[in-house]
Formats: sequence, C-alpha cells, structure tokens
Amino acid sequence: MYQSLNGKVVFVTGGARRVGRAIALGFAAEGAHVIIHHSASDQQANQTAEEIAALGVESLIVKGDYRRHEDIIENFEQIRARFGRLDVMINSASNFEQGNFLEIPPESWNSALDLNLTAPFYCSQLAGRMMRDQGGGVIINIGDTAGMQPWPHRPQHSVSKAGLIMLTQVTARALAQYNIRCNCLIFGPILRTDNLPDEVWNRVENRLPLKRSGDVGDAVRACIFTATNDYITGASIPIDGGELLGDASNESS
Repeated sequence: MYQSLNGKVVFVTGGARRVGRAIALGFAAEGAHVIIHHSASDQQANQTAEEIAALGVESLIVKGDYRRHEDIIENFEQIRARFGRLDVMINSASNFEQGNFLEIPPESWNSALDLNLTAPFYCSQLAGRMMRDQGGGVIINIGDTAGMQPWPHRPQHSVSKAGLIMLTQVTARALAQYNIRCNCLIFGPILRTDNLPDEVWNRVENRLPLKRSGDVGDAVRACIFTATNDYITGASIPIDGGELLGDASNESS
C-alpha cells in the first residue's frame, strides 16, 4: 500500500546542499513539511527553505555538527517543539574522508565513523522514539557503493557505509514492532563533485553498464518510493546505474 506524504513531517540531514537539498525539495513538492539540517551552509539552507515555502508547506532549519551527540539532541528538541511529530527520517549527511590505509590518523577515522554511522544511529534512535509514540514512521539511510565494495583510497568511508547497511537491517528488525520501517539507498554516481574534470567523470560513466550517470531526480524518486511503499523494510536498494555489477568499460555496446 502506498502512503500519502501530504502533511507529513520529514527530516533531512545534510538537507541544504547537493543531493540532500534535492531530497528535501522533492518531499516538499509532495506536500510534506521539511526540516533542513546543515552544519555550516547557512545561505544554502535559507535558500532551500525559501523554495520549500514557495511550494506551500512549512520548513524548519536546524544547525549542528552531527559528530557531536549533543547537537543531535538539541536539534531533535527543536523539531519536537515545532512540529510535535516526525514521520520520515532521512540520514543523508555524510563526509568523504580519504587517505592511505597505513597513514590514516585517528581524527580522520573518527570523523568518518562519527558522521556517517554513529550520527545515523542516534538520529534513528531519537526519531524512533517519536515514531513509536505516534504509531509508526519511516527511516531512510543514504549509503553509496563504497558500503558494498571497498574503496581502497577511502577506507574509513567504506567501513562507515558498510556499517550503515547493517545498521539499516538492525533498525528494521528492532523497530518493526512499532510500525517503523527502515531502508538504505545505495547511490552510485549521481552528482559529480565540484571541480571534477570532465575526462574523469566520463571514465566513471563509461564503467557503468548503463554508460551514464544518474541525477538528483533518481535520488528523490527512490526516497519517495521507499517512504511511501509500506511493505519494504530492511532493504538495501542500489540506485547506481549497475555499478555494483562490475566494470563494463571493456564490454561491447
């Protein structure tokens, strides 16, 4: 059964920029009120809130460094005070720490694990308590293909995203009794990083079986699908153009 998002309250961490911003706007277009989290993107958060308001729904901006547990708690207090409920929790905030395996310092390892894995746990815990009390809800974790195949130049990122997949399964099992579903979306190449040369991005696309990258619309549609289909839980769903199938750059067309 598909559930309407009209009037629901949706929280998107990392919702001021890039893919998170697109997800926030996508849910607003479906009639949901949206909480926009950011850590240092004041201008982008304000712009996103203005665009949400133009869609005729409410928004709330919350700011915090989600490597800090106390910031997460403070933001959830703001959400409870403003809306009193939470229907969809989207753990999108992430960093992409990289380094040589033999040289990664503790602060880089901890930064990746704290933001990419520990923060989604605490957000899911706090969201889960609210959802339990209101009779149900949805949690969506945003992963990427590093969680399913090792990225040797980003060991800490790969491990954090692999942990996010297991966190998704544990959350789904633990909270199903409260009518709370949890799924993980595994994104492949969807939005190129700033200043990435065309030739590098073209090589990335050429390795994909579909021979093209995705776009933020693919991310938005996947989020809305998992939020509204009430028979999906504990799933890790690739939205990756076939990246996890292996390198297709030498295959004939």
